[in-house]
Amino acid sequence: MHYKALLVSEDSAGNFVPQVVSRELDELPVGEVLVRVRYSSLNYKDALSASGNRGVTRSYPHTPGIDAAGVVEQSAVAGLAAGDEVIVTGYDLGMNTAGGFSQYIRVPAAWLIRRPPGLSLREAMLLGTAGLTAALCVDKLEQNGLDRAAGAVLVTGASGGVGSIAVTLLHKLGYSVAAATGKAEQGEFLRQLGAGQIVTRQELEEGGDKALLRERWAGAVDTVGGDILFNVVKSLRYGASAACCGLTAGVGFKASVLPFILRGVNLLGVDSVELPLATKAAMWDKLAGSWKLENLDSLAHEIGLEDLPQVIAQMLAGKTVGRYLVRID
Repeated sequence: MHYKALLVSEDSAGNFVPQVVSRELDELPVGEVLVRVRYSSLNYKDALSASGNRGVTRSYPHTPGIDAAGVVEQSAVAGLAAGDEVIVTGYDLGMNTAGGFSQYIRVPAAWLIRRPPGLSLREAMLLGTAGLTAALCVDKLEQNGLDRAAGAVLVTGASGGVGSIAVTLLHKLGYSVAAATGKAEQGEFLRQLGAGQIVTRQELEEGGDKALLRERWAGAVDTVGGDILFNVVKSLRYGASAACCGLTAGVGFKASVLPFILRGVNLLGVDSVELPLATKAAMWDKLAGSWKLENLDSLAHEIGLEDLPQVIAQMLAGKTVGRYLVRID
């Protein structure tokens, strides 16, 4: 049986070339559940995989796609049956296991979540890993005392996938939101999502040589990392927290202990990849219920498999905005 998939291959010159090809089911990895994929989504990690980043994907040819939502076609486990609608995000999908940019995936049952009743498969992938990560960040901030009355919550990389959903979710939950972006032309887009103020990247980069900065933020969702992250930490109000989930500005930063011991702030790490399945399922239930976002289409672009090579190149060049829903069929 043949199916379509995006396959990234290395050519004789060492370039990594993504193209849509026809494959056979026998080429899928061993797994307990075969899923017919209806939707996926494009994330920065997918773009890295498609560019040959060995820190994400060790061997090629490879099909990226860390997200997938679809219908069970075959199952070797009692808990899942043909016709069940399921979601998978993270674990090894799209990294070293053939991923969601394909009409079929074959995965362990332990990676799969039943679609929550309040979300369609399409809505689940409008959120995808980005939405799950944004929700985990907000949830962790609330667990650590985030207060609506304490002032604005900063979101860095706000025009990206995680950032745009974080802005939208925080606004829905009644928080004042400051959106930080290096794309000044996206200010109106971010205001439409609920940002009350726009902060430039240059503003966040100022004061890198100082041990502390003026207290400004009641909390922060940081999607970029690097020295910007520590400048954010230095600007948190007393006792506030920053949830860290991204690295587009770098994996290291120049730090001191002063914000932590003089202002009692917290730096909270957020991972959505290896979380226990029950934790993921609980957050998906929240996103399908009290945290459901009704305006997801306003921050998403819908593309097909054939559009992926072009959009991946744009993402690697820093020219994408919001979310990219991948229509598989």
